[in-house]
Amino acid sequence: MKGEASWISGHCFDDMSKDIGDFESFTEQSDDGNKETAVVSADLILPDDLLERILAYLPIASIFRAGSVCRRWHEIVSSKRFLRNLSSVLSQKPWYFMFTSSDEPVGYAYDPILRKWYGIKLPCIQTPNWFIASSCGLVCFMDNDSRSELHICNPITKRCRKLEEPPGVKFSDYSALSISGNRTSHNYTVSIVKSKQVPGNFFQWDLSIHIYDSETTMWTTSLTEVLTGWRGGDESVICDGVLYFLIYSTGGGTPGNRHRLVTYNLTSRSSPLVRSFILVPGPLTCGRLMNLKEKLVMVGGIGKQDRPDIIKGIGIWVLDGRNWVEVARMPNKFFQGFGELDDVFASSGTDNLIYIQSYGAPALLVFDMNRKLWKWSTKCPVSKKFPLQLFTGFCFEPRLEIAP
Repeated sequence: MKGEASWISGHCFDDMSKDIGDFESFTEQSDDGNKETAVVSADLILPDDLLERILAYLPIASIFRAGSVCRRWHEIVSSKRFLRNLSSVLSQKPWYFMFTSSDEPVGYAYDPILRKWYGIKLPCIQTPNWFIASSCGLVCFMDNDSRSELHICNPITKRCRKLEEPPGVKFSDYSALSISGNRTSHNYTVSIVKSKQVPGNFFQWDLSIHIYDSETTMWTTSLTEVLTGWRGGDESVICDGVLYFLIYSTGGGTPGNRHRLVTYNLTSRSSPLVRSFILVPGPLTCGRLMNLKEKLVMVGGIGKQDRPDIIKGIGIWVLDGRNWVEVARMPNKFFQGFGELDDVFASSGTDNLIYIQSYGAPALLVFDMNRKLWKWSTKCPVSKKFPLQLFTGFCFEPRLEIAP
């Protein structure tokens, strides 16, 4: 794995309130050595609206730095008009936040544009094992105990909102969290798929789907159903108004058919769910679902035919109708670069980037869907200190104008 450590303290994201003197024109020596040549800053001749447009196309980290250049720039990047204009700018490439502790929600965020790591503090979340989902600059956290405490936040601006407790069983055996944001209205939808074993019957599981609408600020239970031979899990995502989630065999089938994909239209809310089951592309050790430009993408651990619980590679597929189209397979040199890779791993993505991370090391691999290019991130500024230390993370889109 190549790349030198490159990281920045998070204080630049927490302090944009410092007033700095006006930027003035300056003089510099000419090539003649004796003559002074007057240089006029372009800042002095650009009108505010044009300067706003220029600054809006900077990477998020550079916008924060721009706010420290002078008072005028600080006022521009802090203005409500500038934040509104950011909505019309092309989306920023997603960052990846890597937890560096198994007990505390601390870590670093990776910026793929500048290839730097930033030390930022996450609001609301108490431990790294909380459920996490993200969309359009917003991140949703749900506690892993009662699974009834939910927060929506913007991890860049630290703006947060606590949601009402969701309906349904409080202590479910399995839960899958997802969120879908609207870039225009800034409204969002949160879904939780809960799964609990029917008492005394391992093959039957109560499954329920609960939906939160930020416009009405209300939860609704849109479906309750009993699955036989299948249970819910912790993987779900919303793409173009459809909720997708993985279910897992509780026995009785062949070892290579342990997963199914369920599709649930959030508008028509059709049932029973068994009608919407979609086969996964071969035996998988695990599957990670993500929304890339309103297309469902799955990153999966490819299991051996005779031992489907042993990983032999990692593939990426896009769902086209009810069929999977393979996009890429991780080259062996990158697969081996993780060292000893478990049968499960962390992976998330948005826009056109996919991040893949082993739970056993802070190595982070990035796949560009447009360029079909695999690339290691620069080295995370943390190292493994003991054998059982675990690493995980999630990706999110850095936005300044989005608020929960």
